[in-house]
Amino acid sequence: MIPSMIVTVTGATGHVGINLMHALLEGSHTVRAVVHQNQSNLANLPVEQVHANVLDTHSLQTAFAGVDMVFHLAGRISIIRKDHKLVEAINIQGVKNIIQACRDCDVRRLVHVSSIHAFNQIPLENELDESRPLVPFDHKHMPYDRSKAEGERAVLQAVENGFDAVILNPTGIIGPYDYQPSHFGASLLAIARGDIPVNVNGGFDWVDVRDVVQGILAAAENGKPGAKYLLSGHWADMQTIAKIANQFTGRKKSPLLLPLWVAKIGAPLAMGYYGITRQRPLFTGIAMKALESNRKISHAKASRELNYQPRPFQETIYDTLEWFRQNGYLKGDMHASP
Repeated sequence: MIPSMIVTVTGATGHVGINLMHALLEGSHTVRAVVHQNQSNLANLPVEQVHANVLDTHSLQTAFAGVDMVFHLAGRISIIRKDHKLVEAINIQGVKNIIQACRDCDVRRLVHVSSIHAFNQIPLENELDESRPLVPFDHKHMPYDRSKAEGERAVLQAVENGFDAVILNPTGIIGPYDYQPSHFGASLLAIARGDIPVNVNGGFDWVDVRDVVQGILAAAENGKPGAKYLLSGHWADMQTIAKIANQFTGRKKSPLLLPLWVAKIGAPLAMGYYGITRQRPLFTGIAMKALESNRKISHAKASRELNYQPRPFQETIYDTLEWFRQNGYLKGDMHASP
């Protein structure tokens, strides 16, 4: 268990951030939450709120002054290509600003939460672990992927120059306290409500946000300087997720299953539909590409060095849907248990 500290969390109002702050408060740490825009999620948490922007080093210095450790979770996630400039600014220059502010404020350690998307997924048939190369910074790769890889390179370069940091690479994060909700949280809700008439036969490696938080805390305490840890969970296709959601809701009808190649062809039409109806984009070209990712993602290093063990996948889906139900996102009296 980490001794009580003063810590700052960027991305505090996000899905991982809220879960991490609950865990930090349970550990009797003094928590400073970096708030950029929305702060409603923090209303009932006894944390200090500091307004800062990762693109403004001066505001970060204010947020980091006097703290022992910084947990950097803030980032720009996007499944729309036109967002690439903002994605790259926040995920690359933002990381460099975080490092500089940590140095200016003599922060003891930076815990940098990156993503599985920073790794080159190919070859898909080979197991992916921490030795897999990062994606190059080129236009052949998705803006989010190359920006997360470049952010990691900035952290690793700082480590070579004597900076203390560890890097975590979670896979697809799902779980409770998903207020906004996240992209997958919104997709899971749409499936559970029966709002999606079609599904695709792709899949991803999914990990419970609570397990990610435990991995983050373990790395903060025991991670070696400059080390990277993959926090993976379980690979599951979207059809399996729909079946588990139906078990929870009692819904009988499942969405029509489309081959992934058909969904990819139809993605531009879907984007047009989302634009006309002003709905949140779910099935985009980038999202379909992500569902072709590597099925064999190893968390052996994290298990060995951090005692990391992801919980059963069905438990995660049930707990997530139950949290959505209790918080008014999902209607109905559902009492299913895994």
